[in-house]
Amino acid sequence: MGSFDFITFFFLIAAVIIFLQLRSVLGRRTGSERPPFDPYSPRDMAQGPDAKDGGKVVQLPRREMSEEDENRYAAIDSYAKPGTPLNGQLRAMNEADPEFEPGEFLNGAKMAYEMIVMAFADGDRKTLKGLLSREVYEGFEAAIAEREAKGEVVKSTFVGIEKADIVHAEQKGSEANITVRIISQLISATYDKQGKLIDGDADSVAEVNDLWTFARDVRSRDPNWKLIATESEN
Repeated sequence: MGSFDFITFFFLIAAVIIFLQLRSVLGRRTGSERPPFDPYSPRDMAQGPDAKDGGKVVQLPRREMSEEDENRYAAIDSYAKPGTPLNGQLRAMNEADPEFEPGEFLNGAKMAYEMIVMAFADGDRKTLKGLLSREVYEGFEAAIAEREAKGEVVKSTFVGIEKADIVHAEQKGSEANITVRIISQLISATYDKQGKLIDGDADSVAEVNDLWTFARDVRSRDPNWKLIATESEN
């Protein structure tokens, strides 16, 4: 029992000595110590955990301009001459949406144009709703409803698109707007409820000139553009 008490007392004395030694090595807090590094603090984010005293910001090494960076606007420059207003507009579009490329956009716009023209002729509201803005859809739907109320039928054949060009592009907040001039060829004829031709020609190809404006929210994950405005140049 006495041996046990001596051993316990010995370790207690040793612990006190070790504590005093640590205190002398570590020192006491004076109130001037720097706080620990906080990765979420704006100050520490700028300085980093290894920044020197004095509030100096550690400069990160600058990344060399890559070939990809240099060719960022190559597709745009090949479509619109550098220095022109359209080139500047398309470059700004690419800065807002790095995935934007004029050739790919036009391919999608031409596909959408054909789908919309034919869906309108067929009265296909479901297809139109997915391709048009709410305002444009309401106008198209009203025209279809009026046609149906009169018993009129439209028969159309889409021949093709002769030419499609971007004429204007602008960024409105997070919304990108691009206006395209489209020249297409279409056979279209409208018949009344008695089957009499009242508009168009079922045997001839008509040239249609349109200015269509498409829009997309660049913050959205949805890559699809919607038609927000139409204008005929015929």
